[in-house]
Amino acid sequence: MSNKFNAHQGYTYMFKENYLSLGLFFPLESYEGSIPEMDVEKQLKLTKQAEEAGFASLFVRDVPLYDPGFGDAGQMYDPWVFLGYIAAHTKRIALGTGSIVTPLRHPLHTAKAAASLDRISGNRLILGLAAGDRPIEFSAFSTDRDKRAQLFRETLYVMRQTWKEPFPKISSTTTNLQDADLLPKPSIGDIPVLITGNASQTPAWIAQYGDGWFFYQRNIDLQALRMKEWRSFTNGFKPFAQSLSLDLAEDPNEEPTYMQLGFRSGRNYLISYLDDLRKIGVNHVAFNFKAAKRPVDEMIQELGEEVVPHFPALSSVR
Repeated sequence: MSNKFNAHQGYTYMFKENYLSLGLFFPLESYEGSIPEMDVEKQLKLTKQAEEAGFASLFVRDVPLYDPGFGDAGQMYDPWVFLGYIAAHTKRIALGTGSIVTPLRHPLHTAKAAASLDRISGNRLILGLAAGDRPIEFSAFSTDRDKRAQLFRETLYVMRQTWKEPFPKISSTTTNLQDADLLPKPSIGDIPVLITGNASQTPAWIAQYGDGWFFYQRNIDLQALRMKEWRSFTNGFKPFAQSLSLDLAEDPNEEPTYMQLGFRSGRNYLISYLDDLRKIGVNHVAFNFKAAKRPVDEMIQELGEEVVPHFPALSSVR
């Protein structure tokens, strides 16, 4: 089916109807507590290994401030700066945000950063957006958390207008753009936007205004119900992606032991699980290695040799 993102490298590398591809979340390391090591040279080496192994995406998170009460500092580095560095050292793999907390940023800044990264990377940005869930951040940025739903909708509107129109006229609660333009424009006039979680919106709104939905790991039956709901609202194909916390066991036949938002298992169960996700309509799964016990380079190698060939990035199957 024709799609406005058929000319977008990142989108076409990851997404196709009735197809599932695989990605990874930064940091590419396992660690205890909230703060990773994030040695940049190690991360870059693993990044190149992942691209060569055939993964379709690499995702960063947006955690503006470390909240000890909430825990989990993500990859620590600013998502735009870090992805710009990764873009300069990769060629094919899609670069995703999972996800930019838009109510804490001015829409024009977000629009410019996203368009810049998409252009610099050769149309590889998959822009995940979220409404935010850490109260301490809203307080620190003097942003009314109760207005995050409105701010989220407004940001998406402002970005889309500035990407596609020259000298757009925009008047909103955050933006009063008159007689000026935002540059650069995305080369195809738009960027694929995945709405993360519920983003304080309804599924119907997400299906209408988003280009896809990025959700959390759930058991197969619950995810199947969510997929059915999602497809009931979409007009044409819009991808559904999810994260998965993974501890890949050395024994390929080890049965799953479940943990928060994922499981530990051998590769044979993992392949079966991923195939079940594909059958219910999930289009992309991004692994998080935080809770893993094995060295990450070993897991990436095994996944690349034994799992990714079942769900390769799309350019390798077209």
